[in-house]
Amino acid sequence: MVRLEQVTRRFGAGTVALAGIDAAIGRGEFVALLGPSGCGKSTLLRLLAGLDAPDAGRLVWEGGAAPGAGEIGFVFQDATLLPWASAARNVHLPLRLAGRRFEDGAASVRELLARLGLAGFEEAKPAALSGGMRMRVAIARALVSRPRLLLMDEPFAALDEFTRNRLQDDLLALWRETGSTIVFVTHSIYEAAYLASRIVVMTPRPGRIAAEIASPLAEGGDRRTDPAYAALVREVTETLRAVMPA
Repeated sequence: MVRLEQVTRRFGAGTVALAGIDAAIGRGEFVALLGPSGCGKSTLLRLLAGLDAPDAGRLVWEGGAAPGAGEIGFVFQDATLLPWASAARNVHLPLRLAGRRFEDGAASVRELLARLGLAGFEEAKPAALSGGMRMRVAIARALVSRPRLLLMDEPFAALDEFTRNRLQDDLLALWRETGSTIVFVTHSIYEAAYLASRIVVMTPRPGRIAAEIASPLAEGGDRRTDPAYAALVREVTETLRAVMPA
């Protein structure tokens, strides 16, 4: 889908967030960006989203052009819902911005909310929803326009372990059903190993790619009890230890 060629991003006072990033993201992949705080993971997501531009290097998109309006979904660490709007109206927001009436997109909105376990909560305001439910609404909002690329910046970081596990399972199921390309930022080795088809390990700032690890996990079954999952966690842990300063 996209290649990053020697991408570098600098900020004020000479801070180098990313240095010489070379990477490729294939269509339909689930790529996890894993690394310590400040290594440029979120900066890389912003470049992919078109919210920022590199100081050096370039992004080369399949077909010669970046995805257009509605073709990129973004889920932030905070659900960032409109507090005065219902769950359904929050999910409909990207369609509304594209000029579509609520009545025209209502069926898609209801279907997504039901798929994410929120049937019956369509009219609930964010204040009446739990943290996990608000994040489900945010994921539905990002998916309602059927994006080619879904960018997720630590969306489950603030959730309890049980809710986090449930949402990880839901996200995997949605990825398999929709065929979207997902780039997922996380600090969790366990989360990266559980979700991703490929893990990109980044160095401390300035962010560089230290390693890329393909997941050996099979489709279906209980991944968390699979011996291959434990082996993958161990491999990623050892890789991170090798790139972290003593």
